[in-house]
Amino acid sequence: MDIYTYGWEKERNRQAPLALKIRPRRLEDFVGQEEILGKGKLLRRLIQEDRLSSVIFYGPPGTGKTTLAGIIAETSRARFVQLNAVTSGVKEIKEVINKARELLGMEGRRTILFIDEIHRFNKAQQDALLPSVEDGTVILIGATTENPYFTVNSPLLSRSRVFIFKPLEREEIRKILEGALENPQKGLKELNPVVEEEALEHIIEKANGDARSALNGLELALQAASPDEKENRLVTLQTVEESMQQKAYTYDRQGDYHYDIISAFIKSIRGSDPDAALYWLACMIKGGEDPSFIARRLVISASEDVGNADPQALQVAVAAAQALQMIGMPEGKILLAQAVTYLSSAPKSNASYLGINKAMEDVNTKKTGPVPPYLRGTGYSGAKKLGHGLGYKYPHDYPGHFVKQDYLPRELKGKKYYFPSESGVEKNIKEGLEKLWPERKGSRDEG
Repeated sequence: MDIYTYGWEKERNRQAPLALKIRPRRLEDFVGQEEILGKGKLLRRLIQEDRLSSVIFYGPPGTGKTTLAGIIAETSRARFVQLNAVTSGVKEIKEVINKARELLGMEGRRTILFIDEIHRFNKAQQDALLPSVEDGTVILIGATTENPYFTVNSPLLSRSRVFIFKPLEREEIRKILEGALENPQKGLKELNPVVEEEALEHIIEKANGDARSALNGLELALQAASPDEKENRLVTLQTVEESMQQKAYTYDRQGDYHYDIISAFIKSIRGSDPDAALYWLACMIKGGEDPSFIARRLVISASEDVGNADPQALQVAVAAAQALQMIGMPEGKILLAQAVTYLSSAPKSNASYLGINKAMEDVNTKKTGPVPPYLRGTGYSGAKKLGHGLGYKYPHDYPGHFVKQDYLPRELKGKKYYFPSESGVEKNIKEGLEKLWPERKGSRDEG
């Protein structure tokens, strides 16, 4: 059983998509991913020397993962087998492994197993692969658009090198498009294309680093362009705009892109950049993120990042979250935007956040001692006989509603957790506390 149905034979079909027809077969023709495939890089050497071990190619669509697997298929002396995670099960995996074991034993020939969309393999399917990958019966090449650290079993992942494919740069997309236009055999030259620079720039911009999207856009635009009297097909900006209504948008609410965007969103708020925060908010809304999730993160940020520098921020965030439940989407984006811009523009302090973390650390790691008797509860019969509450000074009985006394356990006397910043309202809080507790002046965070 040899599942070497890689698709190269389809290139001879004139109806095949342009992206498939011009797919390179040599490493020298591969465009992009210089960080992992540049001259002297590990992956390039392994491919050239035919010493590839199990790898996982991780990156967004149209960045060359499948293309590189095809180049390996063309250049390696090993038998190359392809499975698709959507259509293949444990039975097919075992058939490949048995054939690979037989071939290795009889001819000493290795087998490379390429699994596209490996993130779609369930645990049982991945477990079926593990022994043969571990003992070298098969060399695995897995391709995935989702973070393998979330979607691939740890044992399988630990036996594979992960190579990250990044969105292509603008000039790399341009090089691929120009190559397609000039290729006399498999490209578009036979159509006599004339592509305006503005049109080419628009395709590159809308592709968003995805070579396949760019090639599809170019092909659609040429199909839409009518030949002139000289049989030339003129592709204008208007033609491209009609063909590429909008760029593809990738957002996985369960995957790593979800976590990356929410991270960028919160960090933009923390960094007091309302413009960036609004952009990431728009990305999440466009991607179909649960708006209540966004609202909850705003409430957290209001306390963690703004804190007492502007106590109003928490009220704004909570109000937005509650109003969102009443209004819903799409109008709810207005409420979220108001909260986002308020939090982003507010003065910042994480003093409360740091304070509770330090207090929790002491509770978890130190002997804190009992509650001092004078601070213990007195609301039950017999409390006074136990000495509870004796010696407690009631602050409201003193001038300014304050009297100095120790509120921490004896073992933590003098310990400080809250260090107000000089930002916004918290500056006033700091000054007020230092007036009540002069020993706070000049104190610094100990950790």
